[in-house]
Amino acid sequence: MSEGGSQAEANICWRGQEKSSRPDILTLALYGPVFFIGYSMKYLADLHIHSMYSRATSRDCNLENLSLWAQKKGITVIGTGDFTHPAWFKEIKDKLVPAEQGLFKLKDGIQTRVQKLVPRKCQAETRFMLSVEISTIYKKGDKTRKVHHIIFAPTIAQANKIRSKLNKIGNIRSDGRPILGLDSRNLLEIVLEEGGEGCYLIPAHIWTPWFSVLGSKSGFDSIEECYDDLSDHIFALETGLSSDPLMNWQVKHLDRYRLVSNSDAHSPSKLGREANVLNTDLNYDSIFNAFKTGKGYGGTLEFYPEEGKYHLDGHRACQKRFSPKESKKHKGLCPVCKKPLTLGVLYRVEELASRKEGVRPKTAGDFQSLIPLKEIISEIVSVGPNSKRVTKIYEDYLDKLGPELKILTSLSIDKIQKQTDSLFAEAITRLREDKVIREAGYDGEFGRIKLFKKNEINKKNL
Repeated sequence: MSEGGSQAEANICWRGQEKSSRPDILTLALYGPVFFIGYSMKYLADLHIHSMYSRATSRDCNLENLSLWAQKKGITVIGTGDFTHPAWFKEIKDKLVPAEQGLFKLKDGIQTRVQKLVPRKCQAETRFMLSVEISTIYKKGDKTRKVHHIIFAPTIAQANKIRSKLNKIGNIRSDGRPILGLDSRNLLEIVLEEGGEGCYLIPAHIWTPWFSVLGSKSGFDSIEECYDDLSDHIFALETGLSSDPLMNWQVKHLDRYRLVSNSDAHSPSKLGREANVLNTDLNYDSIFNAFKTGKGYGGTLEFYPEEGKYHLDGHRACQKRFSPKESKKHKGLCPVCKKPLTLGVLYRVEELASRKEGVRPKTAGDFQSLIPLKEIISEIVSVGPNSKRVTKIYEDYLDKLGPELKILTSLSIDKIQKQTDSLFAEAITRLREDKVIREAGYDGEFGRIKLFKKNEINKKNL
């Protein structure tokens, strides 16, 4: 790690210590796929994912594996992703059938085969929602804009109308997340007019430097600048992996929007690294009514923003990572090669911030930051999260304890310790108390969140 990187890490470690500025996290208890927060029934939805037809995605991203992993995680509703792609759209029509209003499920024969692979304590119903991420690249004002959007439709027929219109504008066949030379405002118009009632657009990962509505490289300074006269139809914003609600609350003009979180998973095992907590009837309209009005919106489960690959500023090629304050000191240039730094999400948030961190707007929900279970196991046994050893332990824990998000958020520590290991139980305790060590990501490099110092880990554990 560079000297600048070490300083940057020190600059942000206070976020884990300032408990008074963080929201109170209510006790979670998970029963099958359903969460209870306080007295209300809750479930989880992860609505931004990708299929095997998107670039840089796993070949395992099929509907069967997505259902399998949704159950392993404890997620009830997942997006289909990529419904504009012809081959994926055909799979959606061939393998899914309508369930509750606006939601779909696997056909019975397919579902039966999937259930045989799901750990018994994780078995639950999975619902799919029609969704797709669209990348728009266009010139507006003095900039080339690159903005990503998530589109939702309640019926196959409405999704197909959107597909047909976009097919006339650009290539929707080569990538599950198509790139179109289309103004964001005009894309929203197509969703509203071609898709019709119940079709919605949510700006995706709004702070990502290169591809988002508020990104430092190609974005705007407000939602209104991007969507013009149709901006009133935007009611929710996806915060992305490199920011959390606490950061977004600093930008006052975002108060009118509901903040949602999704995994943007490119492989099934990444489902649920972020998700939405909902207290609604299980149907499409109820979910979006929660996002519009706040009724039934419980908040989000979050990736630690420092783990996101664009949290801090820097230049990966020169191994330089900086806090916003340090970047300003260097006038936005890498001190090694003199090229512009990639300014991260924290820099951009501070640039648009209109109040200090800690003010909670009325539209806010609760949130809880998590570390994926495989990463926790990986830290304890000191081998990679995708290693055979970690995978074996992970599957054993699901067999004994139930879905991953239940283990991370709500299962009693006594039960965890009886079924696992004292060090693992300590790790979950620290996670729930937000006692973590942050090593922030920058310029496309994921950060890392740790729970132990090196001398605390006994290699004989697990």
